[in-house]
Amino acid sequence: MIPFPALVLLFAAQASDLELQLKKIAGVYALIEREAADPVDPNRAFYEGALPGMLRRLDPHSVFFTPGQFEQLRELEKSTRKGFGSIVSVLPGRVIVLQATPGTPSARSGIEAGDEILAINGIRLDRLHMEQLVELLGESRQQQASLDVRRVGNARLLQFVLTPEDVEAPSVDRAFFLRPGVACVRIASFDADTGKQVRETIDRMGGGGLRALVLDLRANPGGLLPPALETASLFLPPGTKLLSVRGRAVGGEEQKVPDNSKAYTFPLAVLLNGRSASGSEIVAGALQDHDRAVIIGEPSYGKGLVQSVYGLSSGTGLALTTAYYYTPSGRSIQRPLSTGQLDPRSAQEAAGEYRTASGRPVRGGGGIQPDHLVYPESTTRLRAVLDGSGALTSFATDYVRRHPAVAGEFDVPATLLDELQVYLSERNIRPGVAEWLAEAGWIRRRLKQEIFNQALGVARGDEVEAQADPQVLKALEVLGVR
Repeated sequence: MIPFPALVLLFAAQASDLELQLKKIAGVYALIEREAADPVDPNRAFYEGALPGMLRRLDPHSVFFTPGQFEQLRELEKSTRKGFGSIVSVLPGRVIVLQATPGTPSARSGIEAGDEILAINGIRLDRLHMEQLVELLGESRQQQASLDVRRVGNARLLQFVLTPEDVEAPSVDRAFFLRPGVACVRIASFDADTGKQVRETIDRMGGGGLRALVLDLRANPGGLLPPALETASLFLPPGTKLLSVRGRAVGGEEQKVPDNSKAYTFPLAVLLNGRSASGSEIVAGALQDHDRAVIIGEPSYGKGLVQSVYGLSSGTGLALTTAYYYTPSGRSIQRPLSTGQLDPRSAQEAAGEYRTASGRPVRGGGGIQPDHLVYPESTTRLRAVLDGSGALTSFATDYVRRHPAVAGEFDVPATLLDELQVYLSERNIRPGVAEWLAEAGWIRRRLKQEIFNQALGVARGDEVEAQADPQVLKALEVLGVR
């Protein structure tokens, strides 16, 4: 133990060294401000230069937030978002409306499923790269936007002016039955009310009387920790360890299922992919380590950093990595950082093997490794052309306008596939006979999905997709459901 006088001297030396380094930074900035050829914007110099540069030396996830970015971060803690209430299909240079939610700015303005947005605030979408297109869509939701829209059957362009409003953005965004008594619930992120939404959704679909549940956490980037723990607690007995937190200033803090929790006991499968991160990995790791769920899909992203968010002056903020998350068996969720090094507290994990509550071995080293590795269907040349061109979406739009009374029992007849072939040929998409026949089943499903998207809503279209999803089908097989 360091003697008290020596400790005081150590702190004094550290403070003196810090003061010296800050003086150096101030001196360099004063010189730049005085001698640089162009005027120096202090906000850019520090907000976009010095502070982000310092944090990059720590890890890729510690971030400084400007006032605007910090406000967006706070928005994530709410179940509402600024927007227009429309669901769109984003293609290279094209944006097609799939659904306008009733009561939202999009629906009130008269925008309909099948409308194609050609320009936003005078910016033509066909001239933008995909990244630019996504960025423009995000920016347009923050302020009033003018849209130029093409509608099938209308010779002239339609113009709409939309003002964004707070619209409900439930994190449990899909829930439907895969088989009688077998539910699929998709969680898009972990927001303040996610745990409550999951329980309400399950109870609405049958509660503890369900035969089985498929919990879809694919592409779930995480979010807030408490609702992730609350979600995991829905399926585990009271007092069960959910995770531990370790860091320089945090010594082995543990989180457990609350004593008053009531768990569902039906069979459970969890779907993951490479974009499942943070909160979704905490849920999957806890359920896997306690042998409560079968994990299916692809290895998860591997983001197990504890991000402590601090509000700073002038509306800015800081997200700082202060610790690491570990599953109940002791696995670090965090993958090696960009430096190529593991968290020193878990360096042995690269080749380490951990065991679940029943003694079953599971891999460490970061991320959650599925019990059954299943990849999505591969994309063929014809599938890429049909999806990339938006031809199926456009054809579905035309069909729905001619047949508005699409029922839930609808299936794609052979005659409609013949019509689609003619439609594609007119647009110079002419696959060979063998290629068409090989993809006929996929084309039929995708066309049905696009028709349901526009006639019955995107949720119904997702149901069609799920019925042929290899990862969902494997979940049903493992759960013993036919």
